[in-house]
Amino acid sequence: MEVILKDDVKGLGYKNDLVTVKAGFGRNYLLPQGLAVLADKTNKKIVAENVRQAAHKAEKVKADAQAVADKIGDVVTDLPAKVGESGRIFGRVTTLQLADALKAKGIEVDRKRLSFDQEPTAVGEYTATLDLHREVKHKVRFNVVSE
Repeated sequence: MEVILKDDVKGLGYKNDLVTVKAGFGRNYLLPQGLAVLADKTNKKIVAENVRQAAHKAEKVKADAQAVADKIGDVVTDLPAKVGESGRIFGRVTTLQLADALKAKGIEVDRKRLSFDQEPTAVGEYTATLDLHREVKHKVRFNVVSE
């Protein structure tokens, strides 16, 4: 089943992408949630026209995403966590904590655009990927430290 995404879907694609999905996933999740429309002839023409008209806006969005990535640069953030004697974390370190730590440094990011490269399980240095735009992805370094 071919669908056109109306919004970014993590692990599937970005807005206005034409993707092929299994029929059940399309009918039972993407279409009812309003995340996609069927890729028929009419919808393909509408999306092509919208993309053509929004081309100049897309450059601005990409430039804004690149500006955020440049602002983050090589900033290393400390995330406090409760730690046992062996150095392992009690509970979890979440993307919300990382987004809040970046916000405290004056960098506003959406936690949903952050994903850990490796789940933090102990004290140490880790990286997360910040997906700002389909062409702009940035690595964010952070340290998990004991409270």
